[in-house]
Amino acid sequence: MSSDVERTPKRGLVVAIDGPAGAGKSTLARGLAQELGVPYVNTGLMYRSVASVALREGVDPGDEEALRGIAAALEFALDESSTPVLTVDGKRPGAELTTADVEAVVSAVARHAEVRSVLRAAQRALGAGGSVMEGRDIGTVVFPDADVKVFLRAEPDERISRREAERGTPDAALGEALERRDALDAQTNPLVPAADAHLVDTTGRAREEVLRQVLELVEAARRNG
Repeated sequence: MSSDVERTPKRGLVVAIDGPAGAGKSTLARGLAQELGVPYVNTGLMYRSVASVALREGVDPGDEEALRGIAAALEFALDESSTPVLTVDGKRPGAELTTADVEAVVSAVARHAEVRSVLRAAQRALGAGGSVMEGRDIGTVVFPDADVKVFLRAEPDERISRREAERGTPDAALGEALERRDALDAQTNPLVPAADAHLVDTTGRAREEVLRQVLELVEAARRNG
């Protein structure tokens, strides 16, 4: 097991959700956490937080040591809502993390091993007591011992339409941007499911249908555990 696992033993029910941007990870993870009564952790927001600070402070996305320092200085925690969610320096992440500027550099920031090491340790600590955690390497690296691992996929056109819906406006360049981000992310962290992950295709399916399917997987794991 990884050093993150050794540092923070898992104590509660953990569901790991992996997949590419636009596959429906956030929608599923948020709904699943509410149904299960456990925290919801969006790990992408953690990388975006580092990227946002780097932009604000004029730090080069290639400066691994400076970026590691930013990641280590950020305080990641869970709030006290009925379904706890991520906070960064005491606040819930806001729209500043979804700007085009952050989108343009977050993959470059996330490619650094030192940054990923800091954030993976934080993710492990946040989720070990029980959580639904989404990202790109949750079931393979952060929680290889997760109770349930889900890998979402969706056809490219559907991924694009979901991103447009999130932003509230059509974007002719979004398809190219998603392809570019997939390629950059793959250089750092190949997007492959864990060997024991459940593959779920969300193409053309209502969010409620996908949520029911994954809830059934969780209940089966509980019965067999």
